[in-house]
Amino acid sequence: MTIDQLLSEFVQLGPDEFYMGSNFGYPEEAPEHRRLINGFAISTTPVTNLEFGRFVVATKYKTVAEQETGSMVFEAPPFGVEAQDLSWWHFRQGACWHSPSGASSTIVDKPHHPVVHIALRDALAFCEWVGCRLPNEIEWEYAARGSTRDTYAWGNDLHPNGKMMANHWLGEFPSGPKPENIGATTAVGMYPKNLNGLFDMIGNVWEWTTSEFFERHSLHACCGSQKKQDPLQEGGRLMVLKGGSHLCAENYCSRYRPSARIPQPEYFSASHIGFRIADDVKK
Repeated sequence: MTIDQLLSEFVQLGPDEFYMGSNFGYPEEAPEHRRLINGFAISTTPVTNLEFGRFVVATKYKTVAEQETGSMVFEAPPFGVEAQDLSWWHFRQGACWHSPSGASSTIVDKPHHPVVHIALRDALAFCEWVGCRLPNEIEWEYAARGSTRDTYAWGNDLHPNGKMMANHWLGEFPSGPKPENIGATTAVGMYPKNLNGLFDMIGNVWEWTTSEFFERHSLHACCGSQKKQDPLQEGGRLMVLKGGSHLCAENYCSRYRPSARIPQPEYFSASHIGFRIADDVKK
């Protein structure tokens, strides 16, 4: 399999210089600082169920979720019930990339949705098969925002002229969605592309990078700080995920911004985690 045989197209970006991070977001986004970016190519969309399915058929690969016989699935608490932090996540037997809600679910009607329940190892295995790699955090953030210093990937207004620019949660999270809230993944490319010609850089699913997570950005190394995570902790290294997901809301985890970032153990998977691929040069 080669990159040219994928459904996804690629955009070549850089070299350039841009502002990375933010002084006005969550603490781990700081400080805002200048970064040099080398030339690279990145896929216009996250990897889809159809693309990942081709990989599985060709290689008989079993994801971490399949080997663990399940994964984490979002389930909103009943309205009116006071939700404890993260009480909406449940380990569901049988949940994996082809059964995203549990053993009885299917992706037959979701071929072009981003693949989910993907651990870092799964994403790297797909990259090895294709002959590409994952983006690092610097590349991912530049791909989302370019050389602008805008708050969002499309400007400084979350909903310019009332228009939805990404698949994120509408209403009160987790139990008070607005009627128009989707609350699940959507097919890739349903929302406007950003200035770099890329879709779904914000919302839909969180995306893996190859950068380890540190509590603050360092001016001397990508995402570094004096406090390094224990590499032997349960779940493996803490890695940076970018982009937010369909569960990010204004009242909770408003990380639908290019500078936003969260840590996840490399062997973790959930119903809102996927990935997109990159390469040093466009094939």
